Amino acid sequence: MAVKKVATEKSSSKPYNRTEHDGKKSGGKVKIKWVVSFISCTDDMRQTIRGLGLRRMHQIVECQDTPETRGMIHKVRHLVEVVE
Repeated sequence: MAVKKVATEKSSSKPYNRTEHDGKKSGGKVKIKWVVSFISCTDDMRQTIRGLGLRRMHQIVECQDTPETRGMIHKVRHLVEVVE
C-alpha cells in the first residue's frame, strides 16, 4: 500500500483581492444607482437588483462595501453604476 504525500506548506502567493484592482477601499459604504431596466433579464438578475435594495429606476441606495455586495454589483454591472 502506497502512502500519499500531502503538501503541508502554504504557497507564498498572495490571494486575488478585487478591491486592490478596483482602486476602492473595502469596509466602508458604497452607493449604487439603478440606471438600466431589467426587462428581458433573467430572474436571478432581477432578484439580485432587489437584493441590493433597489426598487425603482434611478434610485440610489447605500450598502456596506463587502465582497458579497461587490459580487452582486458585478453580476448586474450592466444595469447599475457605482456613485462616488
